Amino acid sequence: MKTTGLHHVTAIASDPQRNLDFYAGALGLRLVKRTVNFDDPGSYHFYFGDAAGSPGTILTFFPWPYARRGQRGSGEVESTSFAIPANSTSYWLARLKERGVSAKTIASDFDHEVLRMEDPDGTLIDLVPTHHTAATESWAAVPEEHAIRGFHGVSALLDDVHPTAGVLTSLLGYEQVAEKNGKVRLQARSTTDIPGRYIDLIPGPNAPLGHMGAGTVHHIAFRAANDEAQARIRGELVSHGLQASPVMDRSYFHSIYFREPGGVLFEIATDNPGFATDESREELGQNLRLPPWMEKSRDRIAEILPKITLPNH
Repeated sequence: MKTTGLHHVTAIASDPQRNLDFYAGALGLRLVKRTVNFDDPGSYHFYFGDAAGSPGTILTFFPWPYARRGQRGSGEVESTSFAIPANSTSYWLARLKERGVSAKTIASDFDHEVLRMEDPDGTLIDLVPTHHTAATESWAAVPEEHAIRGFHGVSALLDDVHPTAGVLTSLLGYEQVAEKNGKVRLQARSTTDIPGRYIDLIPGPNAPLGHMGAGTVHHIAFRAANDEAQARIRGELVSHGLQASPVMDRSYFHSIYFREPGGVLFEIATDNPGFATDESREELGQNLRLPPWMEKSRDRIAEILPKITLPNH
């Protein structure tokens, strides 16, 4: 077993309050962690997920106020999808309409239907009704019978899907399970109660290149059970000529990064130590958390961060 699926997805936003209101408000996800961008401590890093902050449920954002809008295109993630219970489409259409979010059902090559919307920055978000929802811990903001159940997967737009599929199957342990209209669906080899098992690769040889900015995905992260599993994956990546970064301490997981052949930035993140290392599960997301090496600058960092109102559940 190499990876059991997605660990998290990280995207770029602009206004932090709008970002909070959409994901913790409209979508009813839990604000699991409120920290800063370790490479830019004057800006936030928000983590949204299920009640426990489980791997496979976490969508994170770098909200940079006044960030310019990016462009989705070749070499980037096209959409991020969450799983919802099969009978929940009507509930979500009504909930989103009530909150001023435009959403519509669209045809899908691999799923019965998909409920698609854009967040305030233009990030494409899909809700996929399924009978095979994962065993995640729903947050109280949405009735349990309709709550988001972690990731369904991501789709990526690529000039050529085959090199990317080769990395995912030969090095990360995915298997191809469907193909239609040139699109390829890959599935992590894991049990059905694991969230975030799917990656759809979409051919776009004539699509413009994507460029980073608000509304685009910065990277996607895959799960490694622990440091040893991550080291084995890194060794395989390097032996196949991919330039994997050194291990980086992200406080709540350890990370390595590499650029896959199609241009998407991939990360391998460990399941441990998790989000309850610096605050209790009950307190998750309520306090500004900083890594130890930034604590001496806490007052200055807190002063320059944008003022926000936390979700009240």
